[in-house]
Amino acid sequence: MSSIDPSMENMLETFIYESTSLLDELDEIMLDSEKSKSISEKNINEIFRIMHTIKGSAAMMGLETLSNFAHVVEDVFFILREDPSKLNLVMDTLFDLLFQAEDFIKAELDAIQGDGNGPDQDPSELMKKLEAQVDIMNGTAPSQSKDPAPAADTQPAAPEAPAAPSDGEHKPASLSGNGFHQIRVFFEDGCQMENIRGFMLLTQLKDYCDELESVPANPQNDANLCNEIIKNGFLVRFKTSGNPEDVIKVIESSVNIKSYEVLESQPDPEPAQEEQPQAVTSQPAPAAAPEPQPQSQAVPKQEPASSSLPKVPKQNLINVNQVKLDQLMDLVGEIVTAESMVSSNPDLKGLQLDNFYKSTRELRKLTDELQDVVMSIRMVPLSGVFQKMNRIVRDMSKKLNKDVELDIIGGDTEVDKTINDSLSDPLMHMIRNSVDHAIEPPEERQALGKPVTGKVTLSAQNIGGEIVITIADDGCGLDREKLLKKARENGLLTKPESDYTDKEVFGLIMLPGFSTNTAVTEYSGRGVGMDVVRKNIEKVGGTVNIDSTLHEGTTFTVKIPLTLAIVDGMEISVGGTIFTLPITSIKQSFKISDQTPILHNTDGTEMIMLRETCYPIIRLYELFNMPNAVTNLEDGIIIQIEYGDRVGCIFADELIGEQQVVVKPFPLFLSHYNIKDCGLSGCTILGDGSISLILDANSLLKSYER
Repeated sequence: MSSIDPSMENMLETFIYESTSLLDELDEIMLDSEKSKSISEKNINEIFRIMHTIKGSAAMMGLETLSNFAHVVEDVFFILREDPSKLNLVMDTLFDLLFQAEDFIKAELDAIQGDGNGPDQDPSELMKKLEAQVDIMNGTAPSQSKDPAPAADTQPAAPEAPAAPSDGEHKPASLSGNGFHQIRVFFEDGCQMENIRGFMLLTQLKDYCDELESVPANPQNDANLCNEIIKNGFLVRFKTSGNPEDVIKVIESSVNIKSYEVLESQPDPEPAQEEQPQAVTSQPAPAAAPEPQPQSQAVPKQEPASSSLPKVPKQNLINVNQVKLDQLMDLVGEIVTAESMVSSNPDLKGLQLDNFYKSTRELRKLTDELQDVVMSIRMVPLSGVFQKMNRIVRDMSKKLNKDVELDIIGGDTEVDKTINDSLSDPLMHMIRNSVDHAIEPPEERQALGKPVTGKVTLSAQNIGGEIVITIADDGCGLDREKLLKKARENGLLTKPESDYTDKEVFGLIMLPGFSTNTAVTEYSGRGVGMDVVRKNIEKVGGTVNIDSTLHEGTTFTVKIPLTLAIVDGMEISVGGTIFTLPITSIKQSFKISDQTPILHNTDGTEMIMLRETCYPIIRLYELFNMPNAVTNLEDGIIIQIEYGDRVGCIFADELIGEQQVVVKPFPLFLSHYNIKDCGLSGCTILGDGSISLILDANSLLKSYER
């Protein structure tokens, strides 16, 4: 694969982002089209536009292999644009080939991100198959399958492709003379970042020109120039000792160019600059010019340029590097901490400062609003991750000869970007588990009286401060006896089988190395998939629960917090040390009397009876070996906590009050001590500058179970 053009390395991130977004769009179009067993005329045009854009972008970046490959795919859809009825000739094979083509492009982009070059992939075989589709639709010899690209450019009415190549015979006359040549370029409607695209065009042209300038000049330095370029076009002025046609060819092959117009050459750059505004305003009617060529080359572009003005509001959307958002979030966290330190300064105790406290309340209001705005910026919909699951179900259905339908609900639910990125792998493993293990083959489903088409439902909803994601299938369900037998053979049981509840048995599938498959396949059998699910979900503070009914289906329920950076916490005191407990983990808190029933197990642990249910008591001073703490249960406070389906009670000296805190990770050197397994998830800075450890309900309750 070709390496990145060094002059374009500063545009690599934009190229990767735009190409990935286009591929996600292509994936959705293809999945919907395959389901309906047809590609609409609108989608044919959209796919053509996507491949045309990727082709041009890759060529601009110096990625010849990727550009040539996208060109072949573009050829296929050029023919379909001309005659959609030809789709019937290639319907049986086209979808599979397009998904393979998409996978190849994705692999190339992943490799570029990894080392800046690419993998040793040879797309020639796939290109031959795509070219064969062109031959079938054309009914011509293979040699003609290489010509559709120029044909694509000869369509003056094509809204997506550059219309200018149709005027090839007029170029020499319009670019005659030794002075400065002028070409006005119009970019596609709604392509966005017109100033950057103008700069990219200049970068491509500089090797072909002795002198090169543009109006507006230095477009990359000012994003506000986008509106001007949309309205007036991007004027390129150049002088070359070579063939001016080479410049035209570069413009024609460039990405996102809708049309161009060759203006009259100027011997002196100064008059040209003075006339430039007139040229702009006279574009719609260039008939008064002495040469007719510019008018013939201006393939209806002035009206589209002016009609693009209503699309200017799209410029309100900008792409921001996630690193900058992380830095912004950290700064907001520091502001929250600083505000707390100011308002809780111990030097102010006992002072009557009404105006000061009024100001701090206003400051708190503003910091809360700032935090909400920053959090909303980081929130992204789950639809991007959810849509990727469609492709997984589609590919697995074909390879496993199963008929499976994925139903997506609540894809517009938003979560923090960090959590969104962490969900892709867990969801993929759970979806694959449902399709591979749970959904029966069609003949078996028919024998059981089930619909031949299996159904997997992926849904999300916002409940309180959590996002609840469920993956439900109507497959065979989990067999309790089979799971216990497998766990017994692997030595994974820690208590008598009869003592295991159904949920505990179902949870065995998430243990490392546990798999019900007897043979390793492409999708399962290694016992790592569900273990990855559990670890990745818990890493972002979430839980996974499994419910299943034999022969009816299985449901995975994932609960994750909306965000991990700033939480509302309850400060509690134990032996003079202040701990912070997230509010979302607290069910209730209460004092007990000497009449409250306290039960003692044979192993010395304590249980408290609440509404005819026993819950364990976790004495924090014992867990952390803290002296000078309250030891009598009647003198302290009981706090009932929950995490997932586990509930317990912790014992502390007293409740101090609610406080919004910024979660900070532990220093790296503490990772050697597995401190998170001891019931702590991080730390925070209090208003007086002291450090408070944040309690983790999940590990606290798990430590009691062990």
